[in-house]
Amino acid sequence: MTYCIAASIDEGLILVSDSRTNAGIDNVSTHGKMHAFDTINDRKIVLLCAGNLATTQAVLEQLHRDKIKNAPINLNNVESLFEAADYLGHISVEKQKHHHSPQGQSAFNPSASFILAGQIGADPHCAYMVYAEGNSITSSANTPFLQIGESKYGKPILDRFLKLNTSIDEAARCCLVSMDSTIRSNASVGAPVEMLIYRKGSFSLDEYYCFDDDDDYMVRLRRSWEAKLREAIAALPILDRTKVRPMRIFL
Repeated sequence: MTYCIAASIDEGLILVSDSRTNAGIDNVSTHGKMHAFDTINDRKIVLLCAGNLATTQAVLEQLHRDKIKNAPINLNNVESLFEAADYLGHISVEKQKHHHSPQGQSAFNPSASFILAGQIGADPHCAYMVYAEGNSITSSANTPFLQIGESKYGKPILDRFLKLNTSIDEAARCCLVSMDSTIRSNASVGAPVEMLIYRKGSFSLDEYYCFDDDDDYMVRLRRSWEAKLREAIAALPILDRTKVRPMRIFL
């Protein structure tokens, strides 16, 4: 399984991904799911991948090959990230069709989903989630983040704390806690955890981190978050016993 996050806030982008691949309980390995492309100077584009590994690798290879061969549509000549997301969606659908087995002959599932994020020219930075069907959505003012993969465990903290005006450093910590919460609750998501912070207008991908599970910073972050949660639970209002009611009993 996989968990990837893209937060698009006023100050820039935070991209976080795990590195665990799982083809059964006896076949667990690590594989990076965050990929940056070497593009021309007026753009920076990063891709997060979830789903079938064969499909995602085929999509990445096609994107790279189109760029090298200067195809009519490639990551160096698309005029916007929306156009790039549409282009990515078409490639993904084609690769899934190529890997698809006739119905009833195999349990193989070739589906994959992606988050495409970055900045092109004078356009604002943004992120798009590209579904397995090839269509895409972007983040919004009310929900300034996108998730793919095992999203349910890490979503509550993002819903509660992540806003457009959240500082980029605070948003980065929020995303790391979201990832750590998912790793704790789902064994199919695991370290190393990759994180890229992109500050708007910088056209730089230099602020990259990679954390192993026993990384000192991740251990301190995890312990601090757990301690603060325990303090918060202990500080919640005590139950009002005047609200006690008779329980319904079925005879």
